[in-house]
Amino acid sequence: MGVLNLTPDSFSADGLLTKNSGIEGVARYARKLVSEGADIIDLGAESSRPGAKPVALKEELRRLIPVVEKLSGAISVPISIDTYKPEVARIALSAGASIVNDISGLRDARMIEVIAKSGAGVVIMHMKGRPGNMQKNPRYRFVIEEVKAFLSDALNKAEKQGINRKRIIVDPGIGFGKTLEHNLEILRRLRDFKSLGCPLMVGTSRKSFIGKILDLPVNKRLAGTLASLVVAVVNGADILRVHDVKFAVEAIGVAEAIIIP
Repeated sequence: MGVLNLTPDSFSADGLLTKNSGIEGVARYARKLVSEGADIIDLGAESSRPGAKPVALKEELRRLIPVVEKLSGAISVPISIDTYKPEVARIALSAGASIVNDISGLRDARMIEVIAKSGAGVVIMHMKGRPGNMQKNPRYRFVIEEVKAFLSDALNKAEKQGINRKRIIVDPGIGFGKTLEHNLEILRRLRDFKSLGCPLMVGTSRKSFIGKILDLPVNKRLAGTLASLVVAVVNGADILRVHDVKFAVEAIGVAEAIIIP
């Protein structure tokens, strides 16, 4: 299975600046996550939760870039930028980030150009619609096949425009335009995505499908999250997006001790 990477679920630069008393507070929080076992820090400045409203380009840059500049000299692991805007990605990469986590799956051709020129890594995620409407009755005939086809097409476009496949991670987008049943089917059949030939990222942490199964609010979904993470690893996930790094590291450590002789 190899080494499993853990990346904290992207946190809002704007929210943390308030909660943690400025950029220094964000840096302390990031260092804490790294000390708990995070291999990548994923930083975002626009919410991608269902129903979230877009953030203007200037506002996203205002929230994000000072934090990237601070963290790039304060932590020892790569910084991933959670954005679908090419200009945000370009400036963030210049400021010290090295991965672009694009929830739109490289739908904007300009994003492919930015990443190709920079030599950065990229996460290509599947999302049906946009955060504002993605959970309004999402439908598929064959969810695995359709998500996989989208990712395959995005991969081919990226390669044709100069992004080496070795720099690409794929994410089937749990909770992004999927019902409870869609999410469970994707987790059951994660190995179907391994044929794409890229590391597989999965983000289940605290998501609503766990709340629906257990009838619990978002702040009480840790046990359900850990169960889903272990299943994801068993079924082929290489990278996990998590909130609770310490607990995830411990749960996956036990799972890998059992799985790997």
